[in-house]
Amino acid sequence: MNSNHYVLILAGGAGTRLWPKSKCGLPKQFLDILNVGKTLIQITYERYISFIPKENIYIITHKDFEQIVQEQVPGLAPENILIEPSGKNTASSVLYGAMKLYGRNPSANLIISPADQLILEQKTFEEEITRGLDFTDQIKALVTVGVKPTYPNTNYGYIQHAHVDAVPGIYKVKTFTEKPNLEIAQAFLDSGDFLWNSGIFIWRAKNILDNFEKHLPEVYEVFDAEKDKLNTPEERNAINRIYPFCIVMSIDNFILEKLQNVYVIPSTFGWTDIGTWSSVYETLEKDYLGNAVVGDKTIIIDATQCMISTDNNKLVVLQGVDDLIIIDTKDSLLICKKNKENELKDYVAEVKRNYDDEFL
Repeated sequence: MNSNHYVLILAGGAGTRLWPKSKCGLPKQFLDILNVGKTLIQITYERYISFIPKENIYIITHKDFEQIVQEQVPGLAPENILIEPSGKNTASSVLYGAMKLYGRNPSANLIISPADQLILEQKTFEEEITRGLDFTDQIKALVTVGVKPTYPNTNYGYIQHAHVDAVPGIYKVKTFTEKPNLEIAQAFLDSGDFLWNSGIFIWRAKNILDNFEKHLPEVYEVFDAEKDKLNTPEERNAINRIYPFCIVMSIDNFILEKLQNVYVIPSTFGWTDIGTWSSVYETLEKDYLGNAVVGDKTIIIDATQCMISTDNNKLVVLQGVDDLIIIDTKDSLLICKKNKENELKDYVAEVKRNYDDEFL
């Protein structure tokens, strides 16, 4: 293992598209959404520990989830858990992690990884991510990981890449389009020139800092003024002072809209973003009528293509329905058409308007 290679796992999101299982107090990354006996954060940690030094694995999360991370990933040293006082999306998370790790090791080369993905081919994943690390060890560039689209998904960003690889398996990025409409997504799929943006990025900490200083100086300067407090007992207080000045911005948009020297690895390791109930449905085993069930006590009669997740102590009988998402929890029940799933955030907003945070 290379001692200069690190991973920063982003684990602070709310996961509202997996409501009502995923809630503010216990979002999806800390749940066994896939019914495999492990939470998504545990699966992600184990994915990296096989080829990244254990002491170089960091998780960044919201202050409300610090204890949950400690409980679910007991092998992680407390100092490897970075705590954010408030949610500012992922750009601030990456800047915080890069500045902290650069202070520890100026040669640090980082994998920025979401905590909510399923990877099917671990060996291939290690090979392709290591290829990206080796590339960014030598070249001042960002490498992102792309996924060949299988249908016109409007929830992902799309990466267009050059036809000739810069080095074997790594291509120059030409354009990035964030969450296109269905017509454009279909055109991207038909062209064969586009990949889904997986949200996995590889670049040196120094390169991260240089780009934030250039493109987001107002936030960089606030972090830079407190950098001597990082990796000391004063770190938590320093971060509490910094975060009110951070803007809400996704690292995906910051990187791919502003940076020039960006490359992509078209992945072949089998990738799924566990971001919606439809994506969970795709990962689960199904009966002969295409129903995917999480829960022990379910009877299905003349129903097809449904995603059903229930409390194991509750019997659910389903008859004569098709293409539904049915998610039952202790205090909430969601029933909606799969093709209306993109509206789930609107439903959650309606719940908040009517009941405040009682069911969120």
